[in-house]
Amino acid sequence: MKPFYYLLVGGLSWLLLQACREQYEAPIPYEFSGQTGSGRFTAPVRQTMEGVYTVTDGVGEFGAQVALKWTYVLNGADTTHYLSIFSGNEAGFFNLENDRSVDSLVVRGYWRKLVNTDTGLARLALRTRRNGQLQRFTGTLAVGDTLVLEGLYGTGTASPDQPLTLTYNRPLNPRPFAILAHRSGGRTSDLLSVSENSLNMIRLASRLGATGIEIDIKFTKDGVPILYHDNLLNLRLIQKNGLEGPVEEYTYQQLNTLVRLVNGEKIPTLEEALETVLTSTTLNFVWLDTKYDGPMDKVQAIQQRFRQRAIASRRDLRIVIGLPTTQAADAYRALANKENTPVLSELDTAITRSLDARIWAPRWTLGPQLEQVRAMQAEGRTVFVWTLDEPKFIEQFIQESNFDGILSNYSPLVAYYHYVDQ
Repeated sequence: MKPFYYLLVGGLSWLLLQACREQYEAPIPYEFSGQTGSGRFTAPVRQTMEGVYTVTDGVGEFGAQVALKWTYVLNGADTTHYLSIFSGNEAGFFNLENDRSVDSLVVRGYWRKLVNTDTGLARLALRTRRNGQLQRFTGTLAVGDTLVLEGLYGTGTASPDQPLTLTYNRPLNPRPFAILAHRSGGRTSDLLSVSENSLNMIRLASRLGATGIEIDIKFTKDGVPILYHDNLLNLRLIQKNGLEGPVEEYTYQQLNTLVRLVNGEKIPTLEEALETVLTSTTLNFVWLDTKYDGPMDKVQAIQQRFRQRAIASRRDLRIVIGLPTTQAADAYRALANKENTPVLSELDTAITRSLDARIWAPRWTLGPQLEQVRAMQAEGRTVFVWTLDEPKFIEQFIQESNFDGILSNYSPLVAYYHYVDQ
């Protein structure tokens, strides 16, 4: 299939989305307790639960199968575990926590579909089917037992009243694959209750299926690298405050004091973002997307410092500087010690090779590019594709191409298609 086809489909999808966009809301109907630990869901139980499940009750809403995956976030020495369920139906996902109010293996939380505002509450109990009968799961599977999650889901803030039954089918796809979430986890416009490029979004990313994130780097007037996507301060990303114009026209102190992102967060610095990734998440990849023209030495210094900290703490974490333009490539070439500065090239294969970038990331509208991908991988390079949100092409690229990962605004959908792939 020619690249023009992918470009045309991508462009038409974007235009349709903009034409249909309205003012809308999708408030999360559930408030998480934030309690640490995982209660009765011990490590062996969590490991046993992960897998692909067949949906019976609830198939019309969530599709014929779903993928279950446990994640956690850190707060100092404390760990809080969450269960995510990924659906291929309209980028749906569940975000659930242990229900400590009952003396059994029960999770509760909410479900959401990213392509619209559909959401609701959910509560599921872990059972085992033995000889055709559902029984309380005690933590150990006997030969012939099958895990079943059984419960109810609802719409909006109403109490769950619709049956939902998930039956274990097979393990998750074990093939290594990078599920990279755009703008630190998701877009503000997708109503995720936290703002894009915020510390809260970074903490949420793994619960949305991400194994890594892309973050957007700009500089303040006084040279502080911060996370912000757009060129201008605007009401798409920040609360109304009277400030306008390019981000670069304001000092960090001005932005930190006067500006709040749409959901109330401060604009974080690059150092704050990497500190959060390193100490609060299990994310293993950070793509620093350089949204500015100019020297790269400050970003390089921060990258190197956090890379060394990750190594010292035995943390599996890659931090790479993205090179989206020839200007960024020139800034990289001007760096001292660039040989020890991991970069990701979005440019063509010739430039990528000339930079000796170990990661190549073409845009998805160029198509699968099977021969080029194989050639780059044969040279020891990793190959990602960006920014892919179209469900049918996410499925196609995972099933038929050789990419090592996908950058998407819909990381739950990428997670679903990856984990159910056979």
